[in-house]
Amino acid sequence: MTPRKIIIKYAILTTLIIGGFFLLSKLLGLQENPYLRFLNLFFVLFGIRQAIKVNIEQNKETDYLSNLGLGLQTSALAVLLSIAGVMIYVEFIDRQFIEAMNNSFLIAGDLDKAEIFITLLIEGMASSFIGSFMVMQFYKNHDKVTTIA
Repeated sequence: MTPRKIIIKYAILTTLIIGGFFLLSKLLGLQENPYLRFLNLFFVLFGIRQAIKVNIEQNKETDYLSNLGLGLQTSALAVLLSIAGVMIYVEFIDRQFIEAMNNSFLIAGDLDKAEIFITLLIEGMASSFIGSFMVMQFYKNHDKVTTIA
């Protein structure tokens, strides 16, 4: 599988998991709980890990920077798709959700949609960079064989 296909596949998978979790939270009446947004980081980490793992196993790519870049691109695309989903949700399904976001401690202000988009973008990209570096700590020595002398 080409790196581009890996990025797209796992970005979409990550977005679907985040969206599914949000819909489950909504069904349970928990969509306004800001603490549950922290779980999105684990979903992003999962997507990054899977993308890098597939790239290593199928493409035999062992270069640290190549895999780090793949993880960054996968998570960045997932963040953009997720934010687009939030914006569509706020615009067409639940306009009141923007008030819930403004009242959360993570945003805490009276922001309009554009400002919330920028806030989510910064938050998401930060977690993408941190998450990619975290996952690469696991994979940085995966191709090295240790021998006991």
